[in-house]
Amino acid sequence: MTATNLLDLDLDGLAAFCESLGEKRFRATQLFRWIHQRGASDFEQMSDLAKSLRGKLAGCATVTGLPVLTQQESADGTIKWLFDVGNGDAVEAVFIPEDDRGTLCVSSQAGCAVGCRFCSTGHQGFSRNLSTGEIVAQLWFAEHFLRRHLGRDERVISNVVMMGMGEPLQNYGALVPALRTMLDDNAYGLSRRRVTVSTSGVVPMMDRLGADCPVALAVSLHAPNDALRDDLVPLNRKYPLAELMSACKRYLEPAPRDFITFEYCMLDGVNDQPEHARQLIELVRTSGVSCKFNLIPFNPFPASGLLRSPAPRVQAFARQVADAGIVTTVRKTRGDDIDAACGQLAGDVKDRTRAAERMAERRVVMMRKAESPPADRQPVGEAAR
Repeated sequence: MTATNLLDLDLDGLAAFCESLGEKRFRATQLFRWIHQRGASDFEQMSDLAKSLRGKLAGCATVTGLPVLTQQESADGTIKWLFDVGNGDAVEAVFIPEDDRGTLCVSSQAGCAVGCRFCSTGHQGFSRNLSTGEIVAQLWFAEHFLRRHLGRDERVISNVVMMGMGEPLQNYGALVPALRTMLDDNAYGLSRRRVTVSTSGVVPMMDRLGADCPVALAVSLHAPNDALRDDLVPLNRKYPLAELMSACKRYLEPAPRDFITFEYCMLDGVNDQPEHARQLIELVRTSGVSCKFNLIPFNPFPASGLLRSPAPRVQAFARQVADAGIVTTVRKTRGDDIDAACGQLAGDVKDRTRAAERMAERRVVMMRKAESPPADRQPVGEAAR
């Protein structure tokens, strides 16, 4: 019989597991606290559990984290871990310290199937979904490592962002129990406002998340119109902007925050012109979605064929959107000296789906189209400077 990894179970799941062993629910709560609040993996450490229960657990359960392949620390204090998830796959988690919080960026998939042009993780291709335990294990390891590393007894990680490798809402079944463990007061006790799921716009799952486990939501927007977003974020062809914005508005009803965060990666000459800002403002006004914009300086990598927008243009774009009454920030890049910044995670891991090759073919097609555009239409991404 295969042992059950208890990191795979939220509190309700652990209670059901304990009941299957003939134990009361309060034993599950005790066990949950030992695992998540105290970082214990040895059942014999769990001194307030009955000896008989410890014996049962030793025979059918385990608390098994992910092997750490590498750990890198940036000059700015950012720490990146590469975790082995088996069969040649690896995922990364990144801890970002700030004066008032500690944020952990967590992966949900090995690779990513969405294939956004500006994301080096997407160029790696998709291998598989992570299990609930593999998602939680990143937080479990990081929290208890950091307590030892920093010599602290109290919680270090105050915020979790599901912005690592993968599209979280395409791994919904594993994501929701992981979120519930993060939020549970018997585990990490994180506020719903401080747990953020980032999505490129999987509309049906946005609605389900709002019903099942509403947390803060960040949407990878990156373009103000469908033609450009179709190119940058291929998922837009399935769920275009009108559908996406309607889903955002619906999500605000159960959401713990009264706004959606729109992420917008600034790409030189592609989506950073004044006309793009005007279209963005109009999109928000028309949809009626309460939001804030987070402008992200692009982290270049050779396969993308894209460049970072110059800082003055990013600032001008930010001012234009902010002057329209929309809260706008420019993300400070962190950890880029260890490839831990946005869009850089595990970019050197093997490409399993010919993603880079397929994107190169698509760029050739786009270039040919741009060379002979219709007379009444300007090529996408070539707005007048």
